[in-house]
Amino acid sequence: MKKTYLLILIFLSLNIFSQDAELLIKEGDRLSNSEKYTEAIAKYTEAISIDNTLTNAYLQRAYAQIRLSNYKEAINDYTEVIKLNPENSFAYLSRGSSYNKLKEYQKALSDFDKVLEINPEDQEAYNNRGWANKFLGNKKDACKDWKKSKSLGNAEAKIILKNNGC
Repeated sequence: MKKTYLLILIFLSLNIFSQDAELLIKEGDRLSNSEKYTEAIAKYTEAISIDNTLTNAYLQRAYAQIRLSNYKEAINDYTEVIKLNPENSFAYLSRGSSYNKLKEYQKALSDFDKVLEINPEDQEAYNNRGWANKFLGNKKDACKDWKKSKSLGNAEAKIILKNNGC
């Protein structure tokens, strides 16, 4: 009987903590929407301290970090999302884009390759992989990626192809 009550108490406690974390995420979202990114990061961090399995908190915190040009911190958050959900193509795409911003093109390529392994029709991954290839001096591969992106319907790729002599 005592064991049953203890399990119920633990379940209720976890549910309360989860609700608190969700409220913090909502407050972080409100702050982020008001472009108060530093304050939003604090709320997401607090939510994560309550429940470190909330992928949404990591994703939202990463977005706020990017808005502040804190790409290394964003990469750390996307990495946490990937640990929690290895098939989250958005996390790979966004981490790859952050690596591109830091001029870590080889790491970016690896992430874009993973996106395309998960979703071979991801035109943004082809576009971004094209940029990483270009900056690595692989113009042929860059043009191939941009052509694939264009064939998938990405209107921006047409302009990129023209401007890069492909």
